[in-house]
Amino acid sequence: MWPSDHQTYTSSNDGPSPPSTNSLRPSFLSPPLRHHCVATLKGHTSYTSALALAGGHLFTGSSSGQIHRASLTSLSHHQTLPDEAMIAAGDGAVKALVASSDKLITAHQDHKIRVWRVDHAAGNHHQRITQLATLPTLSDRAIKLLLPRNHVRVRRHKTSTWVHHVDAVSALALSKDESLLYSVSWDRTLKIWRTADFKCLESVADAHDDAINAVALSGDGAVYTGSSDGKIKVWRRRQGEKGYSLDATLTKHKAGINALAMSADRVVLYSGASDALIRAWRSDGSSGMCRTLETK
Repeated sequence: MWPSDHQTYTSSNDGPSPPSTNSLRPSFLSPPLRHHCVATLKGHTSYTSALALAGGHLFTGSSSGQIHRASLTSLSHHQTLPDEAMIAAGDGAVKALVASSDKLITAHQDHKIRVWRVDHAAGNHHQRITQLATLPTLSDRAIKLLLPRNHVRVRRHKTSTWVHHVDAVSALALSKDESLLYSVSWDRTLKIWRTADFKCLESVADAHDDAINAVALSGDGAVYTGSSDGKIKVWRRRQGEKGYSLDATLTKHKAGINALAMSADRVVLYSGASDALIRAWRSDGSSGMCRTLETK
């Protein structure tokens, strides 16, 4: 567990030291606080693979494709999740969850994204989660299917429309105004969806050389993607351009990127990788400046 005495916070040796700011220095480097477990939730028949909070509820996704909902106002020690607050949500693991004001959006190993309407006012013992859509939607697929230019090669002798993910959807992110949904996949694509009608607006093909595992959004409109190829890529939609283009590639990690997170002010990016390092990035306007949190 960390923080611990053997962890250090050091400047990267292969780049200039960024300015010292409160937003760059994470709060977990302060003297450790005492923690105790206030509740234990049981109910999944397999391991928990994703979590999200919304409307006073905790949503949990499992490797067996189940989604549970638990009220945060009634948590108690060793609580069992009620069966009526559980839904079966497709084949394979739930890879990611994001919650909007009235919706829950889930990413799945079966290559799909599912959108659920959530009634936050419903009682704890009455299920009020109903499926609204599966992305890509039937209408979106049908329109793209008719035109050959919408087909892309995904494997030898196999094609698919560009709105489809063709491997596990690994991570999701919502824009601040909740109007856009960003999804990344092990199929190496980044896709952008409009939440008003769930239409796929854009797909960045071959965004990385290997599976994409994480996505995060900054406050200035940048989209960060992290991949098993060991790279973090920065994507921007520039004025006058219709789509996202590559703005920068961050390569200080020596192994695959597993997770990305933005600070509360959406200024500092944190990346975690298989090299046992967590790096903190702050843009200087041209390339990412980095500090490293040693976790070995």
